[in-house]
Amino acid sequence: MNFKLGLRTTRCLIAGLVAVAGLAGCGPEQADGTQPQATSSRSAVAGADKLTACPSTPSRPPVSNGLPDVSLPCLGNGPDIRLADLRGPLLVNVWAQWCPPCRAEAPYLAELQKKAGGKVQLLGIDYDDPRAELAVKFAIEHELTYPHLVDADKVLHQPFKIGGPPVTAFVDLDGAVTYVHHGPFKSQQQLDQLVQDKLGVTP
Repeated sequence: MNFKLGLRTTRCLIAGLVAVAGLAGCGPEQADGTQPQATSSRSAVAGADKLTACPSTPSRPPVSNGLPDVSLPCLGNGPDIRLADLRGPLLVNVWAQWCPPCRAEAPYLAELQKKAGGKVQLLGIDYDDPRAELAVKFAIEHELTYPHLVDADKVLHQPFKIGGPPVTAFVDLDGAVTYVHHGPFKSQQQLDQLVQDKLGVTP
């Protein structure tokens, strides 16, 4: 009898911890007017387990002219990532599933990942997006097979001077942001040329 009570208590405790973890990234979903998912972690969003998991990153000191010292949750599975820990060659692409220009440029990013994933890293950030399930669907449908984070509170608005997505930051080997591109990439050639010019990598 005591064992059953203890097991039940443990299950309740685990459920509570999962609910707290889910609250970190589901504020917009609750504000959207849809059924809140306070008792589920973000990885419970349909299809999230099909996304590339966010890796653990070693802690590093912030870099002058580097990425902002903020941590963002993973859209799929994996830990939060502190942007200041990241080093390049890296593209950080800020997008949203409700953004038509983001859809237009998505094939170019997917192609870059396919042909140059071993030479340059890509990281997506789903920005100001109230529908996590549609964001997951967007990443899967467009074959964006690299990790994605969530900026539900628009913490990158000021550092990246975001008027609206898409915005892409180019980060070099030392972690410095060498260039920030506002607006969508117009062609594969344009994106590939910027990677070569700003990061010294030939896709």
